[in-house]
Amino acid sequence: MPIIKSAIERVRTNEKANAKNSAQLSQMRTAIKKFEKAKTAGAENTQELYRAAVSAVDKALSKGLIKANKAARDKSRMAARLAK
Repeated sequence: MPIIKSAIERVRTNEKANAKNSAQLSQMRTAIKKFEKAKTAGAENTQELYRAAVSAVDKALSKGLIKANKAARDKSRMAARLAK
């Protein structure tokens, strides 16, 4: 544990940011998995789950949690899956 006050504050800030970022990534992954599962099962609400998943990917991209290529790749895969 750091002794300097600013380092202590930085540790606290980093822990908060880590928790927030982890939650955001988890939410994105969950949205993608829900879409995949619904598509596999042949559910009727795949279009709305697709929109939610793409929105989650875009949000993660805008916050810098994932890179642009990963976002594009994920969205492309989901779009191809939706079209099938």
